[in-house]
Amino acid sequence: MTRIVAGVFGGRTIAVPAKGTRPTSDRVREAIFSRLEHLGVLDGARVLDLYAGSGALGLEAASRGAASVTLVDSARPATDVARRNVAGLGLTGVRVTTETAERFAASLAGAAPRPAAVPGTTAAGLDLVFLDPPYDLDEAALAVVLTHLAAPGVLADDAVVVVERSIRTPEPAWPAGLARLARKDYGETAVYYAEPSDSVGA
Repeated sequence: MTRIVAGVFGGRTIAVPAKGTRPTSDRVREAIFSRLEHLGVLDGARVLDLYAGSGALGLEAASRGAASVTLVDSARPATDVARRNVAGLGLTGVRVTTETAERFAASLAGAAPRPAAVPGTTAAGLDLVFLDPPYDLDEAALAVVLTHLAAPGVLADDAVVVVERSIRTPEPAWPAGLARLARKDYGETAVYYAEPSDSVGA
């Protein structure tokens, strides 16, 4: 079990999958959301949580004022747990999808059929995207997902992309259209913040 740190559902516990995921610690999650609140991107945000696992990051965003959240994970046991967490909190603006991050991101970029009725995929784009992949995910595979997210129209102009990696893995290869804002290390976890840049298509 883990818990929602703050917001409407602060203190509420949520289940985590029995295996196959690496939930973000409460300490790291609190640090991430403190920065996001400072950046002013949470209230009314359209949020995408890739490699979502239990959905802890996306559900934290919903608790803190996000308007819509989409949780995506390729593992059925993880999305089953996420759906139970959403139902247990009584959230109506959260959608859970069983799909690979690469395929889902490609659908947003127009490289594959767009999933039906995805919250936050209006012309205005997503305001906040979380990527917390397994630490052993190949860097090239992560780069493909980031490239899809950087495609025109996927992100809002002032969006923030948050990527969690091991401090032992290289910095993500930021594609044209995304630029690093900051990096913060917490123990074994490196958290990168990125924003849309004007270099896409250059």
